[in-house]
Amino acid sequence: MFVNLQTVLLQAAGGNPYFSLLFMVGMIAVMYFFMIRPQAKRAKEQKKFAESISAGEDIVTSAGIHGRISRVNDNGTLQIEICRNVVMTIERSAVSMEMTLANRKKSGTTTVTETVSK
Repeated sequence: MFVNLQTVLLQAAGGNPYFSLLFMVGMIAVMYFFMIRPQAKRAKEQKKFAESISAGEDIVTSAGIHGRISRVNDNGTLQIEICRNVVMTIERSAVSMEMTLANRKKSGTTTVTETVSK
């Protein structure tokens, strides 16, 4: 027999309106600390990583394209060389922090960028 937890808690409180208000505030606090706050922290780290990358670094884009940064443009874009004489222009935000760091860890190379993010 499955019982709804909220129904049990509300019945245990005897219909006290303060308890239901406290319960809702508690649910919002749990959502904040387990969902919203970690996501904001990850977004901040991604932004910091995107700003710290420079020319000559090997990267992986969020689309899975591997390349080396050949030039950093003033308008917030990067030119990456994906093959000899093949250059693409991408946005800084398209660089995947997780995939790039995992690729560097796998290949055994470390850069200044990794020490900044730790």
